[in-house]
Amino acid sequence: MHTVKAIYPGTFDPLTNGHLDLIARGSQIVDQLVVAILRNSEKSNPLFTPDERAEMITEATRPFGNVSVMTFNGLLVDFCRAQGAKAVLRGIRAISDYEYEFQMAMMNRKLDPNVETLFMMPAEKYTYVSSRLIKGVFQLGGDVSALVPPLVMERLKTKVPINSPE
Repeated sequence: MHTVKAIYPGTFDPLTNGHLDLIARGSQIVDQLVVAILRNSEKSNPLFTPDERAEMITEATRPFGNVSVMTFNGLLVDFCRAQGAKAVLRGIRAISDYEYEFQMAMMNRKLDPNVETLFMMPAEKYTYVSSRLIKGVFQLGGDVSALVPPLVMERLKTKVPINSPE
């Protein structure tokens, strides 16, 4: 029997409901979905450690029997090969995402032609949501509770100093 394993890579700092939407729908398409947290990201000043992110994602994805969570360093195609994954799942919210993701998909294809990229759009209600936006709005005192899982909301409250308007 042929099974399809896919990797959903990202920093997930923090996990959003947009991420969870893609995880839920992606897990219905593939046999196994690995949410892969990049340890050495170009994005500076992470709010949560990779282990904290893995813990939150593991808890949030517990209802999905075919989703696991791992961390990785280095090239995504090397991680895919090591995991026996044949596909990469990526979310696209806007044209600007597509341009970046298209470049990454083409580079990954050049590095390993056996790894396919699957693009998915999030549910409409999450098309504007990003981890960076969540952190910024929350830090300025905005309510992001409808955009992140409850566990993430709890953790944000303990991690992020809230700046109140003056």
